[in-house]
Amino acid sequence: MALAVVRPCSNLEAEKVELSRDPSNMPKMGRMQKLKRRLSQSLSKFVPVPRDSCNGQAPVESPKGDYEPLETESEDTLAAEAQDRLPHRRHSEAIMPLQLTIEVTSPLPGGRNSPSYVPRRRMSVSPDSPFGKVETYQKLEMLGEGSYATVYRGVSRITNQIVALKEIRLNSEEGTPFTAIREASLLKGLRHANIVILHDIIHTRNNLTFVFEHVDTDLSRYMENHPSGIHLHTVKLFLFQLIRGLAFCHARQILHRDLKPQNLLINENGELKLADFGLARAKSVPSRTFSNEVVTLWYRPPDVLLGSTNYSTSLDMWGVGCIFAEIISGIPLFPGLKDASDQVVRIWQVLGTPNEQTWPGVERLPEFKKRKFVWYESHDLGEVVPQFRNSFGATELAQELLQLEPGNRISANDALRHEYFSDLGLEILKLPAEFSIFTLPSIKLHEGKLTLTPPLSPMQNPYINKS
Repeated sequence: MALAVVRPCSNLEAEKVELSRDPSNMPKMGRMQKLKRRLSQSLSKFVPVPRDSCNGQAPVESPKGDYEPLETESEDTLAAEAQDRLPHRRHSEAIMPLQLTIEVTSPLPGGRNSPSYVPRRRMSVSPDSPFGKVETYQKLEMLGEGSYATVYRGVSRITNQIVALKEIRLNSEEGTPFTAIREASLLKGLRHANIVILHDIIHTRNNLTFVFEHVDTDLSRYMENHPSGIHLHTVKLFLFQLIRGLAFCHARQILHRDLKPQNLLINENGELKLADFGLARAKSVPSRTFSNEVVTLWYRPPDVLLGSTNYSTSLDMWGVGCIFAEIISGIPLFPGLKDASDQVVRIWQVLGTPNEQTWPGVERLPEFKKRKFVWYESHDLGEVVPQFRNSFGATELAQELLQLEPGNRISANDALRHEYFSDLGLEILKLPAEFSIFTLPSIKLHEGKLTLTPPLSPMQNPYINKS
């Protein structure tokens, strides 16, 4: 039943007279207030008004019928519904504690123009949420240690899922490393079957811990366990997944900038995932402010070795070519031993020393002008890496990846459509980003599941709490 508000007619008449004298005194109304006013005026035509109501003798009766007041959800109701939805979130989506924005509109006339209008109020999720807390995960054994982070195997107490805990040590004077901030911000928006998933972030006073999906091994250790070489079909599947993950990044103007076998994770199903985005960078427009101290020496392109900072996605594609040659032969293609100058010479010995005719602009690069290089003839990659000849199109793809001039290198998107991958079929190119290539019945590993190094048993593991 609708509710009627009784106001003395004397006051109403006085307000009408005052507004007729000075229309500027009329309060401003928002769209909803204007709509309600028009509806009220339309309905008032059908409401009988008693003649003596202005004398305060009887209230105005509401019209008979099925009219009901509009129900509005209160702020508490919205908050309760948001809390109910939290437990149903996917574990992989819990990156950081969420914030729900609830807009509270002023009940006074004027809406947003009212002095007492409250624009927004933020309400954090329930403090009982398990995400973002140290006690949610049990740390097991250490998997590896770097210059600023240590990686542990762990287990989620929520799902009993094995995870990888990347623990970054924080310095009270220096704050959070910029590489960690960059990695978290980039991975938050990269959801792809060939990119490692960031599940959660735990921030304490002394550490910042990233909770990743656990992947059994990396490409470097896998090659060590197969000294006789990797099967050619497995090489093709690894390379396709590497380029597929990069194509997803490059389409979003993100450069990985640290491609090497140690940063390519592999599980027993043969799925390859890009990891370690600490040096990754979003590149929306061309820039000369990038550093040339990127990419491990063996996988760094010659233009960057010569001091160029005006690079783009071609930086990563050179690394793909180096990794392709290494996994198909078992030997690094350009194993520099000293510094950038030695690394450049290793490249010249295989691909030939460039000049202005073969690479326009090379003589203007900073490091090229500083020294005089020995002249080397170029060699066919099929002669340098004979294993390329055993796969149709492998030599041609490697040559398009390992072009000295960066502008001539093949893009990730074009590489996926190269004839080298033609026997994988066209359906593999239509897969949604979050679908593994092994969801296709036609894509199978040569040996079924991959043979990986077995993990330590609980009794052998000194990091497991046996109490």
